[in-house]
Amino acid sequence: MAGIKALVGLSFSGAIGLTFLLLGCALEQYGVYWPLFVLIFYVLSPIPTFISRRLNDDTGSSSSACRELAYFLTTGIVVSSFGLPIVLARKTAIQWGACGLVMAGNAVIFLTIFGFFVVFGGGDDFSWEQW
Repeated sequence: MAGIKALVGLSFSGAIGLTFLLLGCALEQYGVYWPLFVLIFYVLSPIPTFISRRLNDDTGSSSSACRELAYFLTTGIVVSSFGLPIVLARKTAIQWGACGLVMAGNAVIFLTIFGFFVVFGGGDDFSWEQW
């Protein structure tokens, strides 16, 4: 039952983050949909971690080059998703209010993705066949 509660909480927080993103695009005073390009970063951010967990050899060492490279790539993707609205706002493609809403949405979405990895990625007792 705890897995269901975590899944519902994560989906609720993901919906809040996407609401912030869409408000930054669709409100009448903003009205520009350029910030939706951060959706690409939302899709790309968990991919290096999924690949490193699949390819990681469990030799018992505390660190591996594959895992460290995945953390580096994920950090680059996350920083780029926060940088894109700032660059768009500095070049006056979007307004600063829209930039703030997109940044709030980014924070909520990436905390949701991190929460997914914390809740469902740690143990071997979780199986995708449950769903």
